[in-house]
Amino acid sequence: MRARIMTLIFFGVIFLLLDYYFFQGILAASKKWTPLWRNVVRYGFWVPTFLSFAALLWWAFDDPYKYSANFRTWVLTWLVGIYFSKFFGLLFLFVDDIQRGVKWFVHLFQKNSEDKSAGEIISRSEFLSQAALVATTIPFGAMAYGVISGAHDYRVKRVTIKMSNLPKSFDGMRIGQVSDIHSGSFFNKTAVKGGVEMMMSEKPDVLFFTGDLVNNESSEVKEYTEIFNKLKAPLGVFSVTGNHDYGNYKAWSSQEVKQKNFQDLLAAHRYMGYDILMNEHRMLEQGGDKIAIIGIENWGMGRFPKYGKMKEAYSGTEDAPVKLLLSHDPSHWDEEVRKLYPDVDLMLAGHTHGFQFGVEIGGFKWSPSQYAYKQWAGLYQEGEQYLYVNRGFGYLGYPGRIGMPPELTVIELKRG
Repeated sequence: MRARIMTLIFFGVIFLLLDYYFFQGILAASKKWTPLWRNVVRYGFWVPTFLSFAALLWWAFDDPYKYSANFRTWVLTWLVGIYFSKFFGLLFLFVDDIQRGVKWFVHLFQKNSEDKSAGEIISRSEFLSQAALVATTIPFGAMAYGVISGAHDYRVKRVTIKMSNLPKSFDGMRIGQVSDIHSGSFFNKTAVKGGVEMMMSEKPDVLFFTGDLVNNESSEVKEYTEIFNKLKAPLGVFSVTGNHDYGNYKAWSSQEVKQKNFQDLLAAHRYMGYDILMNEHRMLEQGGDKIAIIGIENWGMGRFPKYGKMKEAYSGTEDAPVKLLLSHDPSHWDEEVRKLYPDVDLMLAGHTHGFQFGVEIGGFKWSPSQYAYKQWAGLYQEGEQYLYVNRGFGYLGYPGRIGMPPELTVIELKRG
C-alpha cells in the first residue's frame, strides 16, 4: 500500500505540474475567443485532469486486479492517451517559452530599447499556443480512431510461396494463419465474429493458429470459444502456445493453480477443435504425398520463455519433403531454426503485433517493432527458407491499432 501511495503522489505531482504549464497555453490561445467558448475550454480543460486523479486514487486505494482485465486496460489507456497527447502540445509551449526567454534577455540588456521597461514580461505567443492545442488533438484523435475503427479493421494478407520440393498433391494448397488472439482484450464480440467469418470466406485448406490465445487466464476465452471454434479447414486446424498462454504475467496463489490454468487453456484449444502441438508434429497426407507440420511451445529470445523443444518436435520428420513450422516468436527463426534446421521450409510466427502502430504504404513499411525484431511483419526469405510473421488478430495493452490493422493471412504454396 505504501508503494502505491508513493506512486500516486509522484504521478499526481507530475500530472499537476504538466497540466498547470499546459493551462497557460490554453489561456493564451483562448483570450480572443467568445466568452462562452473561452469558459467552456478553460473549465473543460480540468475535467480530464480530475478524471485522471480519480483513476490514480482508485489504483492506489483499491485493488486494480479484482476487476476485469479490460477495466484496467481502459484506465491505463485513458491516462496514457491524455498525457501522451499533451506531450506534443508541451513541445510547442516549450519552444514558445524559449523564444520568450531570448526576447526577454535581449530586451533586458538592450540599451536603446523602446520598451517601457527593459525587463518587462514578454507575452506568450497566441499562434504557438493554438499550435499546441492542435498538436495535442492530433495524437489523441489518432488513438481514439485506433480504438473505434482500427481495433477490428481486419485485413486479409495474401502471399504466394514457391517451393521446388513441394509434392504435386499439395501444389496450390492454401494455408490460413491466425495469431495473437488475446481474447481477454476484446470489447466487441460482433466484430470478432466478423473477423472469423472473413477468414472462413477465404476457404483455406488448412488453418494454423500461432499462439497467444489469452492475455493471462484461460477463462478469458470462455465467451469466445463458440466463435473461434468456427475456424475449420478440410486438412485440419493446428495450433501452438505463445508467451502469454502460460500465465507468467499474473501472480498466482500457488504453482498448482497456475498449472491448472494452463491445462484449462490446452483444453480450450481442443474444445474448439484445434490440434495443439506441444513440441510434436503431424503428417498431412493428400494424394499419396506427405508434408510435415511441426509445432513447438513458445521459444523466445531474451526475457521470453524457451519452452519449445525443437529437437523433440522435429524428430520423425526427417524424410518429409516439406516441413512447415509453427513457432510463436519470430526470433526463433534466426536463433535456432536457420542454424540447426536448414530443411524447415517455412516457419509461421506472430508475437510482434507490428507494435499495433506503424505505416505501410505500397512496399514501404515502418513500425517501432522493427527496432526490437529483425523480422516483425510479413514475408522474409533466406536462401530456400521462409518466415512469415502475422501482425496479429487481437491487441494487447492499448485496445486499438493505428496504421497496423489486425491480420488474417492466406499463404498459397506453389511448385516452382
